[in-house]
Amino acid sequence: MIKHLLTLLLASLLSLASAAAMAAVDANKATQAELETIKGIGPSVSSRVLEARKSSPFKDWDDLIDRVQGIGAGKAAKLSAEGLTVNGATYAGAAATDKADKQKVDRPAKPATSPETAAKK
Repeated sequence: MIKHLLTLLLASLLSLASAAAMAAVDANKATQAELETIKGIGPSVSSRVLEARKSSPFKDWDDLIDRVQGIGAGKAAKLSAEGLTVNGATYAGAAATDKADKQKVDRPAKPATSPETAAKK
């Protein structure tokens, strides 16, 4: 019984620890060090985010994309998938980008036919 309770307790603690490790990093609140915990953000990008944020907080992802050089829709989708948020929101385009990438991978390639081959059929 005690062994079962200890196992349950350990599982719960590990679950909480992994959830904390995956905690979102908000572009409007994060320090440079916190921003750099996101895969794809290094010192130069984090500096640009902090510099752009000095004038005013980012309203949304589109505002961040407009104001931070080097972050476009594709990079925003990747950063969002890695845990970056703007005002607590993930990038809305992230799901669409993932879906489009999946369709590219899942779609079978069309056989190559030359005009001559098509004319013979």
